[in-house]
Amino acid sequence: MAKRTAITPTRAEDYAQWYQQVIKAAELAETSSVRGCMVIKPWGYGIWENMQAILDQRIKALGHSNIYCPLFIPLSHLQREAEHVEGFAKECAVVTHHRLEKNADGELVPAAPLEEPLVVRPTSETIIGETFARWAQSYRDLPILVNQWANIVRWEMRTRMFLRTTEFLWQEGHTAHATAEEAQQETLMILDLYHDFVNDVMAIPCIKGEKTANERFPGAVNTYCIEAMMQDQKALQAGTSHFLGQNFAKAFDIKYLSAAGHEEYVWTTSWGSSTRLIGGLIMTHSDDDGLVLPPRIAPLHAVILPIIHKEADQQRIMDYCQQIAASLREQQYQGSNIKVRIDDRDMRGGEKAWHWVKKGVPLRLEIGAKECDAQMISVSRRDRAYNDRQKLALNELSATIAKELADLQQHIHQRALANRDQHTHHFDNKDAFYDFFKQSNGFVYAHWCGDGGVESQLQHDLGVTIRCLPLADPQPGACIFTGKPSAQQAIFARAY
Repeated sequence: MAKRTAITPTRAEDYAQWYQQVIKAAELAETSSVRGCMVIKPWGYGIWENMQAILDQRIKALGHSNIYCPLFIPLSHLQREAEHVEGFAKECAVVTHHRLEKNADGELVPAAPLEEPLVVRPTSETIIGETFARWAQSYRDLPILVNQWANIVRWEMRTRMFLRTTEFLWQEGHTAHATAEEAQQETLMILDLYHDFVNDVMAIPCIKGEKTANERFPGAVNTYCIEAMMQDQKALQAGTSHFLGQNFAKAFDIKYLSAAGHEEYVWTTSWGSSTRLIGGLIMTHSDDDGLVLPPRIAPLHAVILPIIHKEADQQRIMDYCQQIAASLREQQYQGSNIKVRIDDRDMRGGEKAWHWVKKGVPLRLEIGAKECDAQMISVSRRDRAYNDRQKLALNELSATIAKELADLQQHIHQRALANRDQHTHHFDNKDAFYDFFKQSNGFVYAHWCGDGGVESQLQHDLGVTIRCLPLADPQPGACIFTGKPSAQQAIFARAY
C-alpha cells in the first residue's frame, strides 16, 4: 500500500508540480490577475519578513544605511551604460504614456505620451550612478554604503512562483569607494554575508564562487555568487555580489577630489538577494507532506493543538494550553522569544495537525485530557515522520524547546548537505561528463580552460552551465574539453 502523503504528486512523480502544490498547501502565495505576478500570502510574507529582518540587521552591522530610490528610471540613464542596458533590454517594462481618458467607444486608453520613456526598475545601478555623482564630491564623502529594500520588474517569458516572476521583492546594496582594493574587499565581504545567512539561517548549504565572463552581471568586472543544490539536484543561484570597477563611475561621471587634490573616479559595487530564496527554501527542505521550515526563519516556532473529545474537558484543556503557551513565550531561541500559537479552531484534530504539517511549523504540541491529567505534552517535530511523537513532562518543556529547535535546524541542514555530497561528482574526461548529464542531474567538478565557446556548446548540447568557479583552494589541471591548461575546476550543473 502506498504511503499517504499530503502533497500530490510527490517529488518523485512530478517535481515541478510538487513544488507548486507545496506553495498552495502551505498558503505561501497565489497567482494574480497580472501576468507572471503573484500575491504573497501572510504565511509566505511572514517568512520573507523574518529573512528581511535578519539580513537587514546584518547589513547595517557592516556600516550600511537604507535608502529608497525611484521605481522609474529614465531611458537615457540606462543608455549611458551600454553593456548594462543590453543585458536587461529584453526584460524591461517601459512606461510611455501618462493619464487615461475614454475614447469614442467609452474605453479607457492612454492619453498623453511622456517626453521620455521611463523603465520600470529592473535593477538600480543606473539611478544609483546618477545619485552617487551628486553625493561623492570629496574623499571625505567616501565610502558610500547604502542598501534598499524594493520591488523589481523583469518581463520574464516563463514564470514560476518565487523562482522567476515578473515582479519580485529584494534587497540591493550599492557602494562607492576611493580604491579598487576597498571595493573588492566590500564585494567579497558581502559574499560572505550571503553565504553565512543562507547556510546558517536558512540551513541551505551553498558554495562561494565567481561567475564566468558569459554569466557575469551586465557591466560588472567580476561577479561572485553562492550556489546551492536543490533536491532534484539542480542548482539555484542564491545571491550575487558584483565588483563594478569604474564602469558605472565613468558612465555617470562619479568623481571625487582626493586628499592629494586630484579628481578621481570612484570604484563601485552592487549586490542583491531576493524572494527567490523562498523558492530555494522550498526545494531544499520540503517533503511529500509539504513545507519544512528552518526554525530560524519560521513565522511560528510551535503550534499548540488542543484535542478536545468531551465538552466537559474543554476548559481545563484550554487552561493547560494557555499555561504552556505562556511558559514557552518566556523562553528564548536565537536571542528572541519563542513564537507560539494556540490553534483553537473547531476542527478535527487530525485535520488541524495536517494543516500545520503542510505549513512547515517546526514543532506541534498536542494537548488532550490525558496530557492534562499527567501534566505531559505530546511533541512532534516537522523533520520527522508524522506519527513520531515524544512525551515530555511539563517541567521538562522549557528546558527542552530551544534545544529541539536547534537540533531541527541542524538536522535539515545536514540532510541537505548529504543530498549535495551524494550528487556531487568529479570527472576528468569529456565522455564521462556527457554520459552523466545525458541521464542525471548533479554538481560536476571538472577542469575548464576558460573558453566561452565550450560553455555555449554545453548549453546547446546538455542544457548545462558553469555555475561558478569555486573560491576554495583552486588547483591547476587540464581542460577535459580542449586539453588546454586550466587554472582550476569549475562546477557544472543544470539550474533554475
